Amino acid sequence: MRAKVIRGVIVLFFLSILIIIYLKIFKKNQLEEIKLNDRVESTYNTNIIDGVKYVSKDSKGNEYIISAQQGEIDFLQTNIIFLKNVTALIKLNNSNNITITSNYGKYNIDNFDTIFSENVIIEYLDGKITGGYLDFSIKRNSMIISKNIVYTNLENVLKADVMEINIETKDSKIFMYEDDKKVNIKSIN
Repeated sequence: MRAKVIRGVIVLFFLSILIIIYLKIFKKNQLEEIKLNDRVESTYNTNIIDGVKYVSKDSKGNEYIISAQQGEIDFLQTNIIFLKNVTALIKLNNSNNITITSNYGKYNIDNFDTIFSENVIIEYLDGKITGGYLDFSIKRNSMIISKNIVYTNLENVLKADVMEINIETKDSKIFMYEDDKKVNIKSIN
């Protein structure tokens, strides 16, 4: 009699495990189907936000503040926000602030990297850089400015295709895409 009870408990135990597994798989398939349907429906939907502002700090205490007149999040890429009329303020611990403005931006919420485009203006101390495109990365500690860049300060005007700046060390590389073209530097005085 005792053996029958033990067999009955074991059979009930295995049946309950099978039922639980079946229900989990069935519910998971339903959930995946719902997610897939949501994904298809949302390909044409976006979120538009007026008055966007993000503030972040790195491990060294440098602060990055980006704001825009308007932001748009695509439901398929929720970590990316497309910005209009963008202003960024970079407050460096060991240096002066950098201000960046542009018509458009693409901001990654996960790693704070930002692409600025159209009418990009970078201001630092007495210097000003204008261009068509800026790839700014906190992780790489770099700014890569390209597309008809012009750097002006109180003494010089420099024209080039690309300028790479290390944000931390301020080391810069300035170059042209084609070897036969030269970086153009003119003295204002």
